[in-house]
Amino acid sequence: QVQAVESGGGSVQTGGSLRLSCTISGLTFNDHAVGWFRQRPGKEREEVSCITWSGDSADYADSVKGRFTISRDNKKNMAYLQMDNLQPEDTGIYYCVAAEEFDFCLLGVIRDVYWDQGTQVTVSS
Repeated sequence: QVQAVESGGGSVQTGGSLRLSCTISGLTFNDHAVGWFRQRPGKEREEVSCITWSGDSADYADSVKGRFTISRDNKKNMAYLQMDNLQPEDTGIYYCVAAEEFDFCLLGVIRDVYWDQGTQVTVSS
């Protein structure tokens, strides 16, 4: 059974920072790309960032480029999302998921069983 557990969410003011962490179990972590997705209030779930299995390439949504940084540590089965200069429009539930291929992550093609509860991020003005 695949399980992703996110942590690090919370409430910050505009311009603040948060670092989300994620551990994924139940699969071979370093065989999978990892993505961070979010669902903002009243909006569809969207990709925030994806990273290849090796960590040598990453993709970011235009809205977070230059502010967010994705990384991973395959020895620890951990992935991270450093979020700086947070804005109120970043408020939402953030999900960490595994993807069989980097391109699948970019397309949002993620197995249903890979989604879990997510972690809430709230940015106040």
